Amino acid sequence: MKRLEEQFRIIEFKEYGDERGNLVVAEGDNIDVPFNIKRVFYMYGSDDKIIRGQHANRRTEFVLINVSGTSKVKMDNGHETKVVELNKPRMGLYIETMVWKDMYDFSEDSVLLVLASEHYDGEEYIRDYDAFLKEVRGNEKDE
Repeated sequence: MKRLEEQFRIIEFKEYGDERGNLVVAEGDNIDVPFNIKRVFYMYGSDDKIIRGQHANRRTEFVLINVSGTSKVKMDNGHETKVVELNKPRMGLYIETMVWKDMYDFSEDSVLLVLASEHYDGEEYIRDYDAFLKEVRGNEKDE
């Protein structure tokens, strides 16, 4: 069984700035992002009472970046939980497969950008927490 700290990491993207403003670069193919980016989506218009995500993925890895505002991400591997606050546009949160994700506490100006390693396939999502626990703990018995 992997410890939760082995299933995510913070990525600090390169930031370039001058009198024109700032530019943050996030490149795939294991340059900055540890996978080939196949899908990009973003969330906005949520508030501090909304919880997004509430799922785990069997195949998809993610990098979450709050390009505006702030939000929190609670990660759970079935044994441990950890909360990370995304509060800088150059900060990315890489999350491996089979980690339950809750995104919440969105600031009013929050725009949460998500880079995904796979195209959307609803079949690989686990949206029931008890089913997630059963699957992740069952897989540990096989190891």
